[in-house]
Amino acid sequence: MSQPTFLNRQALYLRPDPARVIVRPFKPATEPRDLNPTDKTRANHIVDRVLALDAETIASQLADVLENFDGRHRNLLETFEARADVMEQALAAHCSFSKAQCQLIGAYFLNEYSFEASALFNPSIVPHPDQSGAPAGGMRFVLSLRAIGEGHVSSLTFRAGTIAADGGLTVDPTARLASSPRISRRLTGPEGDHVELTFNPEEDLSERVIFPVTDSQSNGIEDARFVEFSDDGRKTYYATYTAYSGRAIRSELIETSDFMSFRLAPLKGTAARNKGMALFPRKIGGKYAMIARQDNENLYLIYSDDLYTWDGGQAILKPQFPWEFVQIGNCGSPIELDEGWLLLTHGVGPVRKYSIGAALLDKKDPSRVLARSREPLLRPEASEREGYVPNVVYTCGAMRHNDQIILPYAVSDTFSNFATIKISALMQAMKS
Repeated sequence: MSQPTFLNRQALYLRPDPARVIVRPFKPATEPRDLNPTDKTRANHIVDRVLALDAETIASQLADVLENFDGRHRNLLETFEARADVMEQALAAHCSFSKAQCQLIGAYFLNEYSFEASALFNPSIVPHPDQSGAPAGGMRFVLSLRAIGEGHVSSLTFRAGTIAADGGLTVDPTARLASSPRISRRLTGPEGDHVELTFNPEEDLSERVIFPVTDSQSNGIEDARFVEFSDDGRKTYYATYTAYSGRAIRSELIETSDFMSFRLAPLKGTAARNKGMALFPRKIGGKYAMIARQDNENLYLIYSDDLYTWDGGQAILKPQFPWEFVQIGNCGSPIELDEGWLLLTHGVGPVRKYSIGAALLDKKDPSRVLARSREPLLRPEASEREGYVPNVVYTCGAMRHNDQIILPYAVSDTFSNFATIKISALMQAMKS
């Protein structure tokens, strides 16, 4: 079946780059070993071996480490020292370390991690909080992406770019370095940890990587659906995402105003036990509203008074057409148009083929479905079928710009591209 005439695929491919690395804790003290999974002697053995070196050898070894790794990371010596401090809880009593000893010891308890070695996909897009430098009639944007590295661990990374007045797209060059934030605050509550993360202002947006920092996220921060939320003129960026512990999933929420400081918090309620929640960009009838899929098959409309508690819900969209008979889900937050709320959806059809469709919801009462695409807007083309998970196109959020929808989308769970959609033509196609 041919591509709809109102949709234009771009050739702006964002592919995973294994050269992009961060340093992560290496924990030999807690690795399972033989029949003793809690053996904590290895860390102390490493420290003892370092302390047995003379000062000249320590300096030589540290210089060798820096020659190999310093150009790949910011503030590497400070990172080594901070890691040695964290490891103190696993170490036996020892003499005070010299500065060089501390730095070299810290290096032994870190490893490089190629955070997007396997995939860079499932993007969402929002207006950039800083529109300085935007072209006339155009806009700066922030793109969030799910990155996957060794062990299939997912993290969250970002790109910035520009939309021209006519909808032409460019993505800024990616910074050579990458970095993790510092945890500026952590509070443990009955639902889990609430964490505040902060990046350094001098770091480019594309350097910033949010890696799992709590037990509930330990195996991945997946599929962040960012939206610019407006409340009495105040703009806040929220994103629901799936936290995966390796045993269980649940929905959590990110909040930021500048993409430099982030607050991560768990959601609670029966509707938050699954994945794929997407927040409306403003309150409806004085309440927060969300599109979610509690039953792995249908889409629900849910309301909340406090943003963090989500229970119940009303099923508003069910599989109807052959390309979505297996299940449907949302593809990001609803987009407000004059005609109503445009909700992008994904459908799963024969041979587990994922396609992207759309529905139009009533602006005052989103439980009313006004129109729905009988055929997909976007489906895997022959050039997009191969990848980590074949036959999939997917997005975590699009946005409106002038008379077009800017749609970033993932290809076979491997890389990402963009498409643009003429709103008037899409509305006509859906109504007919």
